[in-house]
Amino acid sequence: MSDRRFFTFNPVTQRRLARFRANRRGYWSLWIFLFLFCFSLSAELFVNDQPLLIRLHHKFYCPVFISYSETDFGGEFATAADYRDPYLIELIEKSGGWIIWPPIRYYYDTINYDLPVPAPSPPSRENLLGTDDQGRDVVARLVYGFRISVLFGLCLTFFGSIIGIVVGALQGYYGGKIDLFGQRFMEIWSGLPVLYLLIILSSFVQPNFWWLLGIMLLFSWMSLVGVVRAEFLRGRNLDYVRAAKALGAGDLQVMFRHILPNAVVATITFVPFILNASITTLTSLDFLGFGMAPGSPSLGELLAQGKANLQAPWLGLSAFFVLAVMLSLLVFIGEAVRDAFDPRQATGLGG
Repeated sequence: MSDRRFFTFNPVTQRRLARFRANRRGYWSLWIFLFLFCFSLSAELFVNDQPLLIRLHHKFYCPVFISYSETDFGGEFATAADYRDPYLIELIEKSGGWIIWPPIRYYYDTINYDLPVPAPSPPSRENLLGTDDQGRDVVARLVYGFRISVLFGLCLTFFGSIIGIVVGALQGYYGGKIDLFGQRFMEIWSGLPVLYLLIILSSFVQPNFWWLLGIMLLFSWMSLVGVVRAEFLRGRNLDYVRAAKALGAGDLQVMFRHILPNAVVATITFVPFILNASITTLTSLDFLGFGMAPGSPSLGELLAQGKANLQAPWLGLSAFFVLAVMLSLLVFIGEAVRDAFDPRQATGLGG
């Protein structure tokens, strides 16, 4: 019985989970989004120009995990093996070996040099959604672009939420001059032109994932400050908080053990929408050319290619469809979470 009680949620959490599951659109959107995200995390097993498994001379090779040289397969050069080279494929097959390929034999930066028409080429059996203006497979760039967008959004949302919660908690709990100067600082800081700063800094350093994350983190933390601040301003004068102080609890213990759990309930409902905004920000920067490094898989860069190549509508339409599905799923999840944590909702689902 003790183990069973250990894994049982409290009644309030059970009611929230039940309300979330009752929202069928948000519930299934969560599962669809998790499936797409998990698929993108394992994209190397499905979308890659490296074979999954090679058997040659009674030995097994896993190029998708381990790098091999051409000499390992009987070639002449000690350089990294090019598994798309017909010479190497023929060399393996003539020696009695076999190769297992991923379903899509392209990485996000693999260039198809055997296109029947100039790039960007239209969809075909070889390239299901065509290629971009450099001959790279659109499906591969969509899969890896989706992964980078979601990972960037999750990192930015996670770290920004931590900073925003801490700042809002300090302002709301202590109030007075800390709250006053904190609000004035936020008003000034939020008025800085983020895009112009990115343009200026891009002339000094080469943009990459972590550089963009650090720059955007300087401004994204403000989204939750107002909500947390309001919860702490309301909660610091409640009876149970005064009782904790009377019993000798310190400020940090009161803030993060007694008031913060109530404030987190209000902030959780904003997290899916903040994630949505973070992904949109990265896409916008990539579209304008101030985002990820050139050559990185990016949905915004694919949209920019679609704008520059109106004769190739599959570029813009593919990126637009992936963005529309991803952002719609996050909005549906956010609505379901908001309804689940809404205290005005009925305590039960009813009959």
